[in-house]
Amino acid sequence: MGHPHIWVRHEARSTERRCPVTPDSARRLVEAGARVTVEESTQRIFPLDDYVAAGAETAPTGSWVDAPEDAFVLGLKELPEEPARLRHRHIYFGHAFKGQAEAPALLQRFRAGGGTLLDLEYLVADDGRRVAAFGYWAGYLGAALGVLQSRGALPAPLTPTTREELDASLRAGAGSDPTRALVTGALGRSGRGATDALAVAGVTTTRWDLDETRRLDRGALLDHDLLVHCVLTTTPSEPFVRAADVPAEGRRLSLLVDVTCDTSHLTLLPVYQDLTSWEAPVSRLADAEGGRPPLDVIAIDNLPSLLPLEASRTYAEDLFPTLLTLVTEGDVSPVWARARTTFEQALATTPAT
Repeated sequence: MGHPHIWVRHEARSTERRCPVTPDSARRLVEAGARVTVEESTQRIFPLDDYVAAGAETAPTGSWVDAPEDAFVLGLKELPEEPARLRHRHIYFGHAFKGQAEAPALLQRFRAGGGTLLDLEYLVADDGRRVAAFGYWAGYLGAALGVLQSRGALPAPLTPTTREELDASLRAGAGSDPTRALVTGALGRSGRGATDALAVAGVTTTRWDLDETRRLDRGALLDHDLLVHCVLTTTPSEPFVRAADVPAEGRRLSLLVDVTCDTSHLTLLPVYQDLTSWEAPVSRLADAEGGRPPLDVIAIDNLPSLLPLEASRTYAEDLFPTLLTLVTEGDVSPVWARARTTFEQALATTPAT
């Protein structure tokens, strides 16, 4: 079909070590006929030399702004605030299509430069399921941090680790942990990851999916110590935890882990507004009062970066077939066409400034 140019940029966020293209997937893209350029990065989990050995070209950090017009600029997290005009086809998590506060400014940058946002979240198959997602590791890490916080063993600031080290810390308290955990969205990617982590930690776990959340038993929900929330909705729904539940008599719930990090108007946990961070992973929502425990929240939007190697390998392998269609079909294949349509619809409904 052609020889697409995939430009893998350095991540501007200092804690982001993941990469959506591994050296192995870069090699397979090059062998299929793609041109792959990888920017220099001191924080990426994979060494630049491994990409060179795979046949990729290299470029200085941040040089995507001067990349050829036809390049697909590929990353994960937010772009730097400059340039004001975005002229390329950008592939990353833009968080611009659900009414987020930052969305109008970002979409205006694309409008000004004539570029396109092909959001990774909206690369979906015919059945509406994402072609690639970090959900499993987000759920795994969210539950793991929740367990460690419940045991008073969560370090701050957080630093990247390996699964072996993380699992060892979870097993350290297994067998004597009285925590009762609830996972919502237990059958999805994130829910499965959360359930697996809780099993490693030896924590008693209740699993809820669609049947249980449709008939929400809020009293039962509040009778758990830890809620690992893995349900991301696209339509207005009844909240799982409301402001009125915080002072509820008999509330046992003391820690919310919001794997979705959804603070939009669609959130199912409208009891907090601000995300937490690696530096300050836990935020206090309510102090202990009237026999009720304090209520804390963990809501970190790049949890899988804490396991950058495992998360990158899984995600890159899932994303590879879709990147390969840029070689075989171009960016008019159904997955890319749907993502472009989503962008165009968002742009059309955003007033020009």
